[in-house]
Amino acid sequence: MFSDVTATVKYIGVNDRDLDLFESQYPIQKGMAYNSYLILDEKVALMDTVDARKTDEWKDNLLETLDGKTLDYIVVQHLEPDHSGSLQLAVDLFPQAKIVGSAKTIAMLPQFIIGDLSDRTQEVKEGDELNLGSHNLKFIMAPMVHWPEVMLSYESSEKILFSADAFGKFGATDAEEEWDEEARRYYFNIVGKYGAPVQALLKKVAGLDIQTICALHGPVIKEDIAHVIDLYNTWSSYKAEKKGVFIAIASIHGNTKAAALKFADMLRARGEEVTVEEISRSDLSECVEKAFENDRMVLAASSYDAGVFLPMQDLLTHLSYKAYQNRKVAIIQNGSWAPTAAITIKKSLDTMKNITYIDPVVTIKSTVKDEDINNLETLADAVVAAGQN
Repeated sequence: MFSDVTATVKYIGVNDRDLDLFESQYPIQKGMAYNSYLILDEKVALMDTVDARKTDEWKDNLLETLDGKTLDYIVVQHLEPDHSGSLQLAVDLFPQAKIVGSAKTIAMLPQFIIGDLSDRTQEVKEGDELNLGSHNLKFIMAPMVHWPEVMLSYESSEKILFSADAFGKFGATDAEEEWDEEARRYYFNIVGKYGAPVQALLKKVAGLDIQTICALHGPVIKEDIAHVIDLYNTWSSYKAEKKGVFIAIASIHGNTKAAALKFADMLRARGEEVTVEEISRSDLSECVEKAFENDRMVLAASSYDAGVFLPMQDLLTHLSYKAYQNRKVAIIQNGSWAPTAAITIKKSLDTMKNITYIDPVVTIKSTVKDEDINNLETLADAVVAAGQN
């Protein structure tokens, strides 16, 4: 698949609909796009390559779009293998092309390319420009968004931001879905730990007139750009996107789940927007996404081996890795003979920033009883009040 971004900027990326797990951990039911672009001008620039899984298809797109022209520049914005997997081919096919990248990119190239790179590289730094004729690329350094070598490129004549992994999403380019949801899941699971570098990047691009965003995953973005950037500002500030409650359930025999579902109904009856996931049977990356999306979270878990049921521990580990913070959390624990889930959950949450506990912790022993219902009602009132503060 290849197409026009504009008359002189061409999309030559590929969709991967065969891969089941992106980065061997994230389900991608609607495939994944590996995006690559060509700028056709007096000088021709290739903007990144694609995963080695799709090198042959990408090569066909590249050569057909070049239509006999040659490459003058290979701009490397991000060296992760899903974007540099075909870089060796490009370097070999066009030995005269300069490889353009940040200092860190140039230093890391030997890890990804075999061969003599002397006189092949052109290092650029913040604010440097590369003139192609009628097109002009200005480079924006974006270290740790989400690798240390990352940079973006702003093409001023057509007002295009080539954004590396920023503003990307899961899904093929033609996936029929709203951008927000799969972009949110992508952001928090791939980039989420690096909120401060994303904030720094947003400040750098704030003054640019951006009419098109060409990310390395997902569709070319030409509409609602202000909305997209605003969401990135919210996400990278670790602010909740909405007032709502995410209930994560880790239940062994079903009793904890029954209690959590009753609790969800109590919250809905009080007018709250509630999302429920049973962690053992859910995509963990979606659970991470929902934890960040909402301003409050309820963790309902069984005790297990003097700790907490392992699916809940898995979620907490992922949240810690992704810098979960600035949220209000309630706990419902179940333990037939020695309830230990709550204390174990708190040990994990205490390592995270600005976590406020919503009291009381509700403890259930095996099955839900009348006194448990009363305690859950009390907690429901507290969760509602927490959302109003």
